[in-house]
Amino acid sequence: MSLLHINDQPGQYPPSLYAETGRLLDPFPPLRGEVRADVAVIGAGYTGLSAALHLARQGFQVALVEAHRVGFGASGRNGGQLGSGQRQDVDWLEAQLGRDAARRLWDLAEDAKALVRALADEAGVPVNAGVAHACRSKAEVEHARVMADHLARHYDYDRIEPLDRDGMATALGSAAYAGGDLDHGAGHLQPLDLACGLARLAQAAGARIHEMSEVLRIDHGRAGGKSSVHCAQGHVIADHVILAANGYLGDLDGHVAARVMPINNYIVATEPLGDRAPEILPGNIAVADTKFVVNYWRMDPDRRLIFGGGETITYRFPRDIEGVVRPHLLSVYPQLRDVRLTHAWGGTLAITMNRMPCFGRPAPNCLSASGFSGHGVALATLAGRLMAGAVAGQAEGFDAMAAVPTRRFPGGAMLRQPLLVAGMAWYGLRDRLGF
Repeated sequence: MSLLHINDQPGQYPPSLYAETGRLLDPFPPLRGEVRADVAVIGAGYTGLSAALHLARQGFQVALVEAHRVGFGASGRNGGQLGSGQRQDVDWLEAQLGRDAARRLWDLAEDAKALVRALADEAGVPVNAGVAHACRSKAEVEHARVMADHLARHYDYDRIEPLDRDGMATALGSAAYAGGDLDHGAGHLQPLDLACGLARLAQAAGARIHEMSEVLRIDHGRAGGKSSVHCAQGHVIADHVILAANGYLGDLDGHVAARVMPINNYIVATEPLGDRAPEILPGNIAVADTKFVVNYWRMDPDRRLIFGGGETITYRFPRDIEGVVRPHLLSVYPQLRDVRLTHAWGGTLAITMNRMPCFGRPAPNCLSASGFSGHGVALATLAGRLMAGAVAGQAEGFDAMAAVPTRRFPGGAMLRQPLLVAGMAWYGLRDRLGF
């Protein structure tokens, strides 16, 4: 059974706080019969919705097909953090690609944040300011300080405030970390509301959206020819195809699948805290720590703590998601041991070997972007705009991202899962031992 169906009911959002409280849309109709379009977009997450929106606003005829619901995948389940930069720090990018390329990638990431803020404002989705990065060791705290100084000196970015142990404890309401930094230029939002907001904007611009329309195969046309995207009850004939399925791509394209690994992560939400634990996140910031399997959290407007963390080494979600995440939450906030968890859900994201997104042209007239490695609120939305630009003949931004090499996972698509089991077990052990 594919990841599209192994953990979820057809056409139903997971039992998340976002789905219960968000501004959901009425269902879009399934694809039926033959539809012709300039561009067929596969996947209605941030990448596909952004691509459809920007293409439609440029006058292209767009047909977007989604196997379940708009924002069904990682776009509607994530921690809602709008982070700065790429998934890798600029010192890593400089070492791998050089200062000029690192600066281009930083600037693209800044464009990504600005794009999300603009679209969120247009869609009526509030964005709250501030994301703290909580470090576990003195060495990590020092690296964070050095990077804040480096970004201010060489990247014209002076929004990062280094924090010592006491400063981080005050910002978080927890003494679990050695320090870190607070990025005042980053932010957080309700992620499913953003996806639904993008869908409203895309539909208003003229894009046709079809839910419950799982793609079964793609017949790519030769250069200059038409491609066919086949679903159960219809197909799209288009000049261009955009792959935007991320961790749910399955076997639609082996080139991408060999480089992009689906993994699961889990989130819980507490009951509203009311006047309890006022020391937790007094500045209404979001937080992510430096564990390999990252803990991340924020408050919602009702003062529910939304906390993500923990991993499993199979693709199937555990029966007791709350039991997986609660120990991680209590390791940061032991004062919440008696607080009730009202929601627990899982989601499938996608990573790459080097944690940088995988951009490419896997077939003639076909573009793909995926593998955002937990940094997708900004970069996936940007990816959609960059692919729209490439279809329109303006590929500079897309090519800059595609120039970052993404290696195949050892064993390719067939052996990724067994190697994931071994790798996640090893890094999970390192996290538990404090390395």
